[in-house]
Amino acid sequence: MKSLKKVFLIGPMGAGKTTIGRHLATVLSLPFIDTDHEIEERCGADIPWIFDVEGEEGFRLREHKVLHDICESAPAVIATGGGIIMRGDNRALLKEHGVAVYLHATVNQQLSRTGKDRSRPLLNKGDPKAVLTDLMTMRDPLYKEVAKVVFPTDNKNPRSTAGDIAKAVMSIIEAE
Repeated sequence: MKSLKKVFLIGPMGAGKTTIGRHLATVLSLPFIDTDHEIEERCGADIPWIFDVEGEEGFRLREHKVLHDICESAPAVIATGGGIIMRGDNRALLKEHGVAVYLHATVNQQLSRTGKDRSRPLLNKGDPKAVLTDLMTMRDPLYKEVAKVVFPTDNKNPRSTAGDIAKAVMSIIEAE
């Protein structure tokens, strides 16, 4: 059996990357890392504050540094921020250093899961449904470009989804 690699969970906000990622890490006996939490820990501030002070560009620079550092570390399950795939160099890192799994959620499901969450800076301006729709239009092709496999998460149990992802990831690793 080939050794495990990094498993990157990519997809839009509200797709369940953190929740499913914790379960998947347990199933695969790997550490779990959430890039957003790692950024907050390193910065000593929450993401809305980083966006307010440094803007999205400053946040994306921090996000890239965290991803780069994670790629240099041991295998883990990594939940990424929804916009991590916007930078070409990040997409290259995701492809090169592990198996990317696209957790897909519809815009309505994202709204249901993020509607009352004030910690999501991109949703604090304008109509959240319009913002999520625009983000999905822009990012969906990039998620698909990077992902080895796509898993819909609407109305799915996170534990069973993690089990299904673990099987798919092991099959991908065995085939490589």
